[in-house]
Amino acid sequence: MAEIEIRLPKMGESVTEATITNWLKEVGDTVEMDEPLVEVATDKVDNELPSEAEGTLIKILFEKDDVAQVGDVIAIISTDGGAVAAEPAKTKAPATETKAAEVTSTTNSNSESVSKTGPSGKFYSPLVRSIADKEGISMTELESISGSGEKGRVTKKDILSFIETRGTAPVAKPNTSSAPAKAPASAPVKKAHKPNIPVMEGDEIIEMDRMRKLIADHMVMSVQTSPHVTSYVEADVTNIVTWRNRVKNDFLAKEGQKITFTPIFMEAIVKAIKDFPGVNVSVDGNNIIQRKHINLGMATALPSGNLIVPVIKDADNFNLTGLTKQVNGLANKARNNKLAADDVSGGTYTVTNVGTFGNVMGTPIINQPQVAILALGAVRKVVAVIETPNGDTIGIRHKMFLSHSYDHRVVDGALGGMFVKRVADYLEQFDVNREI
Repeated sequence: MAEIEIRLPKMGESVTEATITNWLKEVGDTVEMDEPLVEVATDKVDNELPSEAEGTLIKILFEKDDVAQVGDVIAIISTDGGAVAAEPAKTKAPATETKAAEVTSTTNSNSESVSKTGPSGKFYSPLVRSIADKEGISMTELESISGSGEKGRVTKKDILSFIETRGTAPVAKPNTSSAPAKAPASAPVKKAHKPNIPVMEGDEIIEMDRMRKLIADHMVMSVQTSPHVTSYVEADVTNIVTWRNRVKNDFLAKEGQKITFTPIFMEAIVKAIKDFPGVNVSVDGNNIIQRKHINLGMATALPSGNLIVPVIKDADNFNLTGLTKQVNGLANKARNNKLAADDVSGGTYTVTNVGTFGNVMGTPIINQPQVAILALGAVRKVVAVIETPNGDTIGIRHKMFLSHSYDHRVVDGALGGMFVKRVADYLEQFDVNREI
């Protein structure tokens, strides 16, 4: 019998593990070559992994919500219709959870003491019900557990965590920080104490989803790593507004793409990075890594409300039309949850458009391991003094604020300030007679 091991592939730079979020095939199902087999989630994006072989799925080695490392065998496919394994193998069990090993062995029991569907409509898997029955957990207690699985589903990890803390007050949890793990050399010597957060009557406790937890950790890490400084410049973008209003219909007819302000801003940023390459670097200890490529990240809102940063690779190789297609393509993939791991890796400088939400300026947090990030404020009509050959006059202009946050370890105020001023200069010098 020929058996093909399906391994978790490398899914982008710095991605070392992924969470199994959904198996699209069950043991015994026929699988075609390149047919979607499993859905996984990394710390960057969610992906469907296609099958690398054609045959029958005979083993699933990682259950839903398990975390697999790149290179781990996650399934086995028989290419000649071999027998289905009686019991799917498990590659590992938590080393510190001896109780987990005990209760896992009861998975195949036919216990139905706990209903598979609770009063709230939550579904409970056979494994969770088996653990609940073994530990004497009532349906009321089960319903009180905040699930970390899809749609709030209670996972094995959730119920085992509940068992460990059962009967103890929630306020006792922060005390576990009294013996913190040894921090890396680059981490702050002293951490601030976590505040004791009271829960008042009527409050609702909502557990962060996986992506929000990752964003939170990344933001805290960034602030702890880089001393942030922000410089602000106001730019007159009247020429850009006038030009876009004039060409947008022709551009759509010619290119099949809507042209927004974003690619125009991106073009100016790329030019400024070429002028000041010191903002396109990373810091590794006492070394500065000067980036050869200009890979622009664009912070984008997902349907869930979370943010992700797809990357335009080698943005300096694109003209305005090419940048428009890149911006629109990545934004569309983000809205439809179709971003691949490669789409969100390798960024060297990030841009975030806070003006989308009506904000005039912001103080963005650096997207590590980069050293700078630019926030684009809302374009507004304002009364302004206009300099003319015949003297100053008052008029209505379209203006916006640019907010440039940078890592003061390697980007001084002069460089950070000159860079954002150069971006503004390029925007203000935009040729209103430019052809598409």
